[in-house]
Amino acid sequence: MQNAPESSLVGEEYEVEVGPVAHGGHCIARTEEGRVLFVRHTLPGEKVVARVTEGEEDSRFLRADAVRIIDASKDRVEAPCPYSGPGNCGGCDWQHAKPGAQRRLKGEVIAEQLERLAGLTPEEAGWDGTVMPAEGDKLPQGEVPAWRTRVQYAIDTEGRAGLRKHRSHDVQPIDHCMIAAPGVTELGIEKQDWAQMSTVEAIAATGSHDRQVILTPKPGGRLPLVELDKPVSVLRVDERDGGVHRVHGRAFVRERADDRTYRVGNGGFWQVHPQAADTLMKAVMQGLLPRKGDMALDLYCGVGLFAGALADRVGEKGAVLGIESSKRAVEDARHNLQNFDRVRIEQGKVDQVLPRTQITEVDLIVLDPPRAGAGKQTVKHLAGLGARKIAYVACDPAALARDISYFAENGYRVRTLRAFDLFPMTHHVECVAILEPADKGA
Repeated sequence: MQNAPESSLVGEEYEVEVGPVAHGGHCIARTEEGRVLFVRHTLPGEKVVARVTEGEEDSRFLRADAVRIIDASKDRVEAPCPYSGPGNCGGCDWQHAKPGAQRRLKGEVIAEQLERLAGLTPEEAGWDGTVMPAEGDKLPQGEVPAWRTRVQYAIDTEGRAGLRKHRSHDVQPIDHCMIAAPGVTELGIEKQDWAQMSTVEAIAATGSHDRQVILTPKPGGRLPLVELDKPVSVLRVDERDGGVHRVHGRAFVRERADDRTYRVGNGGFWQVHPQAADTLMKAVMQGLLPRKGDMALDLYCGVGLFAGALADRVGEKGAVLGIESSKRAVEDARHNLQNFDRVRIEQGKVDQVLPRTQITEVDLIVLDPPRAGAGKQTVKHLAGLGARKIAYVACDPAALARDISYFAENGYRVRTLRAFDLFPMTHHVECVAILEPADKGA
């Protein structure tokens, strides 16, 4: 390990008053000299000793951990997980906060991003300011929702499964992840020796009893004989081309949403929280209110969750076009929606495929872009299609707020916004915004 540069402030400690929450799972504080600190493991209003984990004398800001709490917030609790805290697992951000406080913090982040990047108050965005918990996630204090149906374990030098530390490649070995879904925990990944592996991803479908592990060998590593505590399919990642190949069992898992079964192959994208797919699907459909005969787009459509829900509702005289960049996801979407004659799935990037379709007018649009958002040019194109309603599903409030501002430049306003806590204990939050033409009556 290289020595830190002479100008490094790593290890320096400051006693600070903690200010507001910021996007990313930390709070903002300032030293007496005016240095900005992004401090993890703390809460607004606390007085703490913060130890610098990243930063130098000339850095714009420093990253730090709260290593001693002088004055604690009323929202603070003892972290239930033994692997949480400074220098340990980086998977959870808010283990030390009451569940209700976690949702308030996420709401404050959404409000701040809307104001800063879109110039909107919550009221102007049609949002009541609340972040709703998923069904079944309201638990007694000290209990943690076991929601994560997909967990990627990193493997340390001794072959032990663990999770990475915050902003680090270092591995924290664990015996049990508290937020892992029961279907993941019952596989017993943590009890095995994975010396030849780099990562082991465990998937527990919520729509079936399908279980899957995806192994990524170290360079030259040989696959182990996988004997886990429950029946499981095994896939491996090819170190040469990054492709995912079946070793034994099914190459896919079966998920369930909107009374429909969806095939998800090769570890492809599906919402991680067991309630997420149905929660988001219902929010989108309630916002769009599809009509028989509508023409709809489902952009970044994955394996076809929203396309299927739309197809059900627009009927035989309607039509749905889905666009997705992943080749395997497109194959799955076409399989999942094969009974709909008026659904078409195209493969490629949205900003390249959509112009080639020469579609000039649609009734409804759903977009669920990656964390970076849709971007200015794609938003401009979408706004030009004249949809009466657009549903934007976002896992990042900053990207959502930026894209909302681009929609505003192109004649669309946010009609309603809803936020859902589908990633408890972490800083992540899911939002559904419904947009419509700005000239439409309030």
